[in-house]
Amino acid sequence: MTRDPAVPRHVAIVMDGNGRWAKKRFLPRFFGHKAGVDALVKVIDACADRGIEHLTVFAFSSENWKRPEDEVSGLMGLVLVAVTKYLAKLAKDGVKIVIVGDREAVSDRLRAAWAEAEQATRHNTRITLSVAFNYGGRWDVVQAARQAVRDGLAPEAITEQALSERMAMRHAPDPDLFIRTGGEVRISNFLLWQVAYSELVFTDCLWPDFDAAALDAALSDYAGRERRFGAVLPTAP
Repeated sequence: MTRDPAVPRHVAIVMDGNGRWAKKRFLPRFFGHKAGVDALVKVIDACADRGIEHLTVFAFSSENWKRPEDEVSGLMGLVLVAVTKYLAKLAKDGVKIVIVGDREAVSDRLRAAWAEAEQATRHNTRITLSVAFNYGGRWDVVQAARQAVRDGLAPEAITEQALSERMAMRHAPDPDLFIRTGGEVRISNFLLWQVAYSELVFTDCLWPDFDAAALDAALSDYAGRERRFGAVLPTAP
Protein backbone atom coordinates (compact mmCIF):
# COMPACT_ATOMS: atom_id res chain seq x y z
CA MET A 1 0.00 0.00 0.00
CA THR A 2 1.43 3.36 -1.07
CA ARG A 3 1.68 5.98 1.65
CA ASP A 4 0.09 9.39 1.20
CA PRO A 5 3.08 11.80 1.12
CA ALA A 6 0.88 14.48 2.69
CA VAL A 7 0.72 12.40 5.88
CA PRO A 8 3.94 12.33 7.91
CA ARG A 9 5.21 8.91 8.87
CA HIS A 10 6.66 10.22 12.14
CA VAL A 11 5.44 13.16 14.24
CA ALA A 12 7.39 14.50 17.23
CA ILE A 13 5.75 16.81 19.75
CA VAL A 14 7.05 19.04 22.53
CA MET A 15 4.01 19.06 24.83
CA ASP A 16 4.43 22.55 26.29
CA GLY A 17 2.03 24.75 28.23
CA ASN A 18 0.65 22.46 30.94
CA GLY A 19 1.67 24.79 33.77
CA ARG A 20 0.26 27.88 32.07
CA TRP A 21 -2.97 26.02 31.30
CA ALA A 22 -3.36 25.30 35.02
CA LYS A 23 -2.41 28.83 36.06
CA LYS A 24 -5.10 30.30 33.80
CA ARG A 25 -7.59 28.20 35.78
CA PHE A 26 -6.07 29.10 39.17
CA LEU A 27 -5.01 25.48 39.66
CA PRO A 28 -1.68 23.99 40.80
CA ARG A 29 0.67 23.08 37.93
CA PHE A 30 0.14 19.38 38.63
CA PHE A 31 -3.42 19.61 37.31
CA GLY A 32 -2.04 20.93 34.03
CA HIS A 33 0.25 17.93 33.71
CA LYS A 34 -2.68 15.61 34.50
CA ALA A 35 -4.78 17.27 31.79
CA GLY A 36 -1.79 16.94 29.49
CA VAL A 37 -1.75 13.15 29.93
CA ASP A 38 -5.45 12.99 29.03
CA ALA A 39 -4.77 15.10 25.93
CA LEU A 40 -1.92 12.80 24.91
CA VAL A 41 -4.13 9.71 24.98
CA LYS A 42 -6.57 11.42 22.61
CA VAL A 43 -3.79 12.63 20.29
CA ILE A 44 -2.28 9.13 20.07
CA ASP A 45 -5.61 7.83 18.77
CA ALA A 46 -6.00 10.76 16.37
CA CYS A 47 -2.50 10.18 14.95
CA ALA A 48 -3.15 6.46 14.45
CA ASP A 49 -6.48 7.19 12.74
CA ARG A 50 -4.66 9.45 10.26
CA GLY A 51 -2.06 6.86 9.30
CA ILE A 52 0.85 8.25 11.31
CA GLU A 53 3.12 5.33 12.21
CA HIS A 54 5.29 6.93 14.89
CA LEU A 55 4.52 9.54 17.54
CA THR A 56 7.33 10.74 19.80
CA VAL A 57 6.57 13.05 22.72
CA PHE A 58 8.85 15.01 25.05
CA ALA A 59 7.53 14.10 28.49
CA PHE A 60 10.46 15.05 30.73
CA SER A 61 13.75 16.55 29.66
CA SER A 62 17.10 16.07 31.34
CA GLU A 63 16.86 19.77 32.26
CA ASN A 64 13.47 19.38 34.00
CA TRP A 65 15.19 18.14 37.17
CA LYS A 66 15.81 21.85 37.85
CA ARG A 67 12.09 22.37 38.47
CA PRO A 68 10.71 22.59 42.05
CA GLU A 69 11.08 19.29 43.88
CA ASP A 70 7.35 18.91 44.51
CA GLU A 71 6.59 19.34 40.80
CA VAL A 72 9.21 16.76 39.79
CA SER A 73 7.89 14.35 42.40
CA GLY A 74 4.35 14.92 41.16
CA LEU A 75 5.40 14.20 37.58
CA MET A 76 7.04 10.94 38.59
CA GLY A 77 3.90 9.90 40.43
CA LEU A 78 1.75 10.93 37.48
CA VAL A 79 3.69 8.59 35.20
CA LEU A 80 2.87 5.68 37.50
CA VAL A 81 -0.80 6.68 37.62
CA ALA A 82 -0.92 7.07 33.84
CA VAL A 83 0.51 3.59 33.28
CA THR A 84 -2.09 2.13 35.66
CA LYS A 85 -4.95 4.11 34.15
CA TYR A 86 -4.20 3.90 30.43
CA LEU A 87 -1.92 0.92 29.74
CA ALA A 88 -4.75 -1.55 29.15
CA LYS A 89 -6.49 0.86 26.77
CA LEU A 90 -3.34 1.65 24.80
CA ALA A 91 -2.43 -2.03 24.55
CA LYS A 92 -5.94 -2.87 23.32
CA ASP A 93 -5.81 0.01 20.81
CA GLY A 94 -2.67 -1.39 19.15
CA VAL A 95 -0.20 1.15 20.55
CA LYS A 96 3.40 0.03 20.97
CA ILE A 97 5.15 1.93 23.78
CA VAL A 98 8.88 2.63 23.82
CA ILE A 99 10.59 4.68 26.53
CA VAL A 100 13.68 6.63 25.42
CA GLY A 101 16.07 8.44 27.72
CA ASP A 102 18.51 7.92 30.57
CA ARG A 103 16.84 5.50 33.00
CA GLU A 104 19.57 5.61 35.63
CA ALA A 105 18.24 8.65 37.50
CA VAL A 106 14.66 7.42 37.99
CA SER A 107 13.35 5.11 40.68
CA ASP A 108 13.23 1.32 40.45
CA ARG A 109 9.45 1.56 40.64
CA LEU A 110 9.28 3.85 37.64
CA ARG A 111 11.67 1.67 35.64
CA ALA A 112 9.49 -1.32 36.45
CA ALA A 113 6.37 0.53 35.22
CA TRP A 114 8.13 1.39 31.97
CA ALA A 115 9.24 -2.20 31.49
CA GLU A 116 5.66 -3.36 32.08
CA ALA A 117 4.34 -0.91 29.47
CA GLU A 118 6.93 -1.93 26.90
CA GLN A 119 6.43 -5.64 27.53
CA ALA A 120 2.63 -5.44 27.36
CA THR A 121 2.65 -3.60 24.03
CA ARG A 122 5.74 -4.99 22.29
CA HIS A 123 3.81 -6.80 19.54
CA ASN A 124 1.44 -3.93 18.68
CA THR A 125 1.74 -2.36 15.23
CA ARG A 126 -0.98 0.30 14.85
CA ILE A 127 1.30 3.12 16.02
CA THR A 128 4.55 3.34 17.98
CA LEU A 129 4.51 5.82 20.84
CA SER A 130 8.01 6.81 21.94
CA VAL A 131 8.01 8.65 25.26
CA ALA A 132 11.15 10.73 25.81
CA PHE A 133 11.67 10.84 29.57
CA ASN A 134 14.84 12.14 31.21
CA TYR A 135 15.95 12.67 27.64
CA GLY A 136 18.10 15.31 25.97
CA GLY A 137 19.28 15.53 22.39
CA ARG A 138 22.87 16.22 23.41
CA TRP A 139 22.77 13.29 25.85
CA ASP A 140 21.62 11.07 23.00
CA VAL A 141 24.55 12.05 20.78
CA VAL A 142 27.03 11.58 23.62
CA GLN A 143 25.69 8.17 24.64
CA ALA A 144 25.75 7.03 20.98
CA ALA A 145 29.38 8.15 20.64
CA ARG A 146 30.31 6.35 23.86
CA GLN A 147 28.61 3.20 22.62
CA ALA A 148 30.58 3.43 19.37
CA VAL A 149 33.81 3.59 21.41
CA ARG A 150 32.71 0.64 23.55
CA ASP A 151 31.98 -1.28 20.35
CA GLY A 152 35.58 -0.73 19.29
CA LEU A 153 34.88 1.39 16.22
CA ALA A 154 37.92 3.03 14.66
CA PRO A 155 37.67 6.83 14.23
CA GLU A 156 37.11 6.53 10.48
CA ALA A 157 34.28 4.06 11.13
CA ILE A 158 32.32 6.54 13.27
CA THR A 159 29.96 7.78 10.57
CA GLU A 160 26.51 9.37 10.69
CA GLN A 161 25.04 5.94 10.03
CA ALA A 162 27.11 4.35 12.81
CA LEU A 163 25.90 6.95 15.33
CA SER A 164 22.28 6.78 14.11
CA GLU A 165 22.30 3.05 14.77
CA ARG A 166 23.26 3.75 18.39
CA MET A 167 20.80 6.56 19.10
CA ALA A 168 17.98 6.12 21.58
CA MET A 169 15.55 6.65 18.67
CA ARG A 170 17.13 4.06 16.38
CA HIS A 171 13.85 2.12 16.27
CA ALA A 172 12.11 4.91 14.33
CA PRO A 173 12.71 6.95 11.19
CA ASP A 174 13.61 10.60 11.67
CA PRO A 175 10.56 12.79 12.35
CA ASP A 176 8.90 14.30 9.30
CA LEU A 177 6.98 16.83 11.39
CA PHE A 178 8.04 18.51 14.65
CA ILE A 179 5.29 20.27 16.60
CA ARG A 180 5.74 22.47 19.65
CA THR A 181 2.71 23.73 21.54
CA GLY A 182 2.55 26.54 24.06
CA GLY A 183 3.82 29.44 21.97
CA GLU A 184 7.56 28.96 22.45
CA VAL A 185 9.67 28.87 19.28
CA ARG A 186 12.66 26.66 20.02
CA ILE A 187 13.75 23.01 19.92
CA SER A 188 14.77 22.79 23.61
CA ASN A 189 17.28 19.96 23.17
CA PHE A 190 14.68 17.54 21.77
CA LEU A 191 15.80 15.07 19.07
CA LEU A 192 18.58 17.39 17.93
CA TRP A 193 20.16 14.77 15.69
CA GLN A 194 16.90 13.47 14.28
CA VAL A 195 15.13 16.76 13.38
CA ALA A 196 17.82 17.97 10.98
CA TYR A 197 15.33 17.99 8.10
CA SER A 198 12.01 17.89 9.94
CA GLU A 199 9.31 20.40 9.12
CA LEU A 200 8.72 22.61 12.16
CA VAL A 201 5.30 23.81 13.32
CA PHE A 202 4.90 26.06 16.36
CA THR A 203 1.47 26.77 17.81
CA ASP A 204 0.21 28.98 20.63
CA CYS A 205 -2.21 26.24 21.68
CA LEU A 206 -1.42 25.02 25.21
CA TRP A 207 -0.86 21.27 25.28
CA PRO A 208 -3.97 20.26 27.31
CA ASP A 209 -6.07 22.05 24.66
CA PHE A 210 -4.33 20.32 21.74
CA ASP A 211 -6.87 18.04 20.08
CA ALA A 212 -7.66 16.37 16.76
CA ALA A 213 -8.53 19.72 15.16
CA ALA A 214 -5.20 21.23 16.26
CA LEU A 215 -3.42 18.14 14.93
CA ASP A 216 -5.20 18.49 11.60
CA ALA A 217 -4.15 22.15 11.39
CA ALA A 218 -0.50 21.11 11.85
CA LEU A 219 -0.87 18.32 9.30
CA SER A 220 -2.42 20.76 6.81
CA ASP A 221 0.55 23.07 7.30
CA TYR A 222 2.91 20.14 6.76
CA ALA A 223 1.09 19.05 3.59
CA GLY A 224 1.72 22.49 2.09
CA ARG A 225 5.49 22.33 2.62
CA GLU A 226 7.99 21.43 -0.13
CA ARG A 227 10.52 19.03 1.38
CA ARG A 228 13.86 19.22 -0.44
CA PHE A 229 16.32 17.72 2.09
CA GLY A 230 19.02 20.13 0.91
CA ALA A 231 18.48 19.44 -2.80
CA VAL A 232 16.93 21.57 -5.51
CA LEU A 233 13.77 20.06 -6.90
CA PRO A 234 13.41 20.02 -10.70
CA THR A 235 11.08 22.67 -12.06
CA ALA A 236 8.14 21.79 -14.26
CA PRO A 237 8.68 22.34 -18.00
